[in-house]
Amino acid sequence: MNEELREIPDRILRMALAALTQANMHAAFMDPESTHWPLMSVLNAAHAGELFLKAIIATEHPLLIFKDLPNLDVPGADELSLETLLIRGRTHEFEKLPQVLWATSGIRIPNPDLYERLRRARNAIQHFCPPHEGDLGGLSLEFIYQIIDPLIFDRFGLYAIEYHEDHSIGYDHLVGTLLRRELRFTVPEDFDLTEIQIHDEIQSAGASYRKWIAEALRAVGKEALLRP
Repeated sequence: MNEELREIPDRILRMALAALTQANMHAAFMDPESTHWPLMSVLNAAHAGELFLKAIIATEHPLLIFKDLPNLDVPGADELSLETLLIRGRTHEFEKLPQVLWATSGIRIPNPDLYERLRRARNAIQHFCPPHEGDLGGLSLEFIYQIIDPLIFDRFGLYAIEYHEDHSIGYDHLVGTLLRRELRFTVPEDFDLTEIQIHDEIQSAGASYRKWIAEALRAVGKEALLRP
């Protein structure tokens, strides 16, 4: 195999992390002068999800992300080049990726109904008919933390909360948003917060969510963060 093709999973993964960084920012933050952010969060979350699924598939074999492989054959060529892939290659569509992921890796995506809801919202936005109702930022965060986050932790050892654009205080605001929305997330072993108090953010949370965050913090030795 052409050595350039072996780099495909890493190339895709780097782009996926960039899309996730923007998706977290646009979904969790709100600026009165940036009313387009919830719409963009859906596009970025879908882009990140598409790229992460392709990165996982490509780790099985770089060419598995491409459909119609016979069309990649160049008569007389000794090997398939990256340039040929860029010109002639067509990757699987977003809606088909969960099935391709399962067929190539045996992995089922969590919450396929949520995947479909985000796919429909993304398509509406891309066709200039954005949904008029609904919490689009919340939909993006659900997609990130119920689908992307568990997948990238299991496959790459990555934590979705660590990819954001809040360079001043880190992931504190993002985590605060997740806590208030009662969204579960993968907790890093070096998890720490300096700007928010978990106790304050989960005051209105249900018992099951409070139990989950306590257990998640205890698992990484950070239960002290629950104290007021």
